[in-house]
Amino acid sequence: MPMKPTPRFTMKLRSGGLATRQHSRGLTLRRLFATWLLLAASGAALAGPWTVLPGSSLGFSASFQGEAFEGRFVRFQPKIDFDPAKPGSGRFDVAIDLASADTRNSERDDMLHGAEFFNSKKQGQAHYLATKFRALGGNRYLADGVLTLNGISKPVSLTFTWTAGAKPVLIGQATLKRLDFSVGTGDWTDTDLLPNQVQVKTRLMLSPSVTKKP
Repeated sequence: MPMKPTPRFTMKLRSGGLATRQHSRGLTLRRLFATWLLLAASGAALAGPWTVLPGSSLGFSASFQGEAFEGRFVRFQPKIDFDPAKPGSGRFDVAIDLASADTRNSERDDMLHGAEFFNSKKQGQAHYLATKFRALGGNRYLADGVLTLNGISKPVSLTFTWTAGAKPVLIGQATLKRLDFSVGTGDWTDTDLLPNQVQVKTRLMLSPSVTKKP
């Protein structure tokens, strides 16, 4: 018949089990704390600023004599700093190369680049800056910004959706009046020929910017 452990030996076994459980709980707590720190750091990284990925677009649409057409700016440089949890701290800073306007029609593109429209030889860039943001509900937001074009600065609001994730997607649209910016002078001020309103659309694919250490 096997011998039973003495009470003293039994106490040692129990003490050892307790120490093991305490050690295990300590490891678990440390792992949970490390995981929390990792998630917190990831959340901070995903709050911006953002790098704009290839495949992003900035386009516009209008009509001429009742026929709709679309165009895009091949070259533009957006600087996006936005956190959907704190929209009031956002900032959009976008430089647009006017000479890169492309409507897939060489005659129309030459006209747009000329002095009566974008005047890209004299004013090479347009600039959009927004520092005021409002949440509209869901994943919709509104940026109150200022567009500078042809040396004229006017308020322009951009409504956009923000699809969150490791690589968020921003899809926005705005309506502006071209004559406010002297786009289409001379005979082109006739809004029956060329309507005053122009639709601007953008789709930005983003990833967290990597901050370089000094």
